[in-house]
Amino acid sequence: MTTSPSRVRKAVLPVAGLGTRVLPAAKTTPKNMLNVFDRPILSHIVEEARASGIEHIIFVVGRGQGSIEDYFDHAYEMEAILKAKGKDDILAQVVADLPKPGEMSYVRQMAPLGLGHAVFCARDLIGDEPFAVMLPDMLMMADTPALKQAIDAHEKTGGNVVVVEQAPEGETHKYGIVALDGQDGRLNRMTGMVEKPPLGTEPSNLFISGRYVLTPDIFPLLADQQTGAGGEIQLTDAMARLMKVKDFHALEYEGATYDCGDPVGLLRANVAYALEHASLSEAARAAVTGLL
Repeated sequence: MTTSPSRVRKAVLPVAGLGTRVLPAAKTTPKNMLNVFDRPILSHIVEEARASGIEHIIFVVGRGQGSIEDYFDHAYEMEAILKAKGKDDILAQVVADLPKPGEMSYVRQMAPLGLGHAVFCARDLIGDEPFAVMLPDMLMMADTPALKQAIDAHEKTGGNVVVVEQAPEGETHKYGIVALDGQDGRLNRMTGMVEKPPLGTEPSNLFISGRYVLTPDIFPLLADQQTGAGGEIQLTDAMARLMKVKDFHALEYEGATYDCGDPVGLLRANVAYALEHASLSEAARAAVTGLL
């Protein structure tokens, strides 16, 4: 039985960034391996991917990030000790993130040349299929996973989908803002993207967040994409070129986003996920309120 090529089965997680906004915390620990309450950020991202139906997760890693591969692998001595001591509940948590055979792949981004370059590094593993991109420093808490909402939108529209959300009032100039062909409900066709527009010129108040569903048409454009902002190969620049010939839709997802690449955003994520923890939420709430 063959799999339909139109189904979104693969997700690219660009994790090679230096984490400059959270230095020195990310000096020796990859920023995506920093904890959000009881486990690393990447554990939460992988959980969202799996809950969204993703079968193959592709990490785009950089130098010095071997701890990511190690985390998603057996720690035999630790597991043996936990088993011998009868700590089965802790052992279950330790092995919960382990992949099924062939579920995870790693490609190396040799230099930090931008998000577009990172996605391009995964092209051979993606092949001729639509795929997801998950920015792993953006945690999205939602009843229906944010990526699942995007995949459902892709299945409805058949094209590229960008997850967006409302920018804080007066802060649209800080983000990449989408232009829409009218606004009716949460899913609307895009006509453009504007990076950090001056206040008063923004085409909407919706900024591009951390989840995408893209068609493989993006790869030929990334192959010859010139450097843009910051001297990097920007994914949004290639998306803007593709939008001239292929449909893009913006999905205003239902949920809350926490930017873990920012110290305060990481703090907010820790508190939010602690308060939603299945067994520790009451203790976490007491601890937080005790500091106020």
